[in-house]
Amino acid sequence: MALRTATPPYELRFDAGRICLDLLATTHPVERLDAVGPLCAWIGRSGLVPPGTALGHADASWLTGFLELRGHVGQLVRGSGQADSGSYDHALGLLNEVARAAPPAPCAVRGEDGTLVRELAREPGCAGLLAVVARDAVELLTDPVARAAVRECEGDNCTIVYLDTSRGRRRRWCSSEVCGNRERVARHRRRAALARA
Repeated sequence: MALRTATPPYELRFDAGRICLDLLATTHPVERLDAVGPLCAWIGRSGLVPPGTALGHADASWLTGFLELRGHVGQLVRGSGQADSGSYDHALGLLNEVARAAPPAPCAVRGEDGTLVRELAREPGCAGLLAVVARDAVELLTDPVARAAVRECEGDNCTIVYLDTSRGRRRRWCSSEVCGNRERVARHRRRAALARA
């Protein structure tokens, strides 16, 4: 039995380098945020809320809000603002509006073992969680160094955008274990086919 080393292709991923880019990654290879449950899983695993935070009050409006924000962030990150400036400016205005909401306030409380752990001062609301993601996008879009490090994966049929923080800015794939491994396997097969010919 072979050991699994690569991330399963349909599992939520958090390797894009920014939370706003991790939200964009939820569209590849298929839509992952297709219901409130997967959205709550993404919110928890992304670190938007501390582990164990109850999100039972989330509803379909949360899903709509996150999907709309994802669309605007995608347009802004992938676009230059030159081609369709009206659409770009509209997305920028909506991003800024979402970013204005107050994010959830953290507080430190004693855990069961006496150590300090992070909790939220009150139940998180959708607007506050969206604001955290929107503010991350604003920071990315307005930081020239970070903006210059945004890359799109070179893997076949992969549209994931990530922040290249590698030495020398030579990272080519969203994940070496996923797209990078696929490329290495394809290269090996091509060489093997040429050797047989």
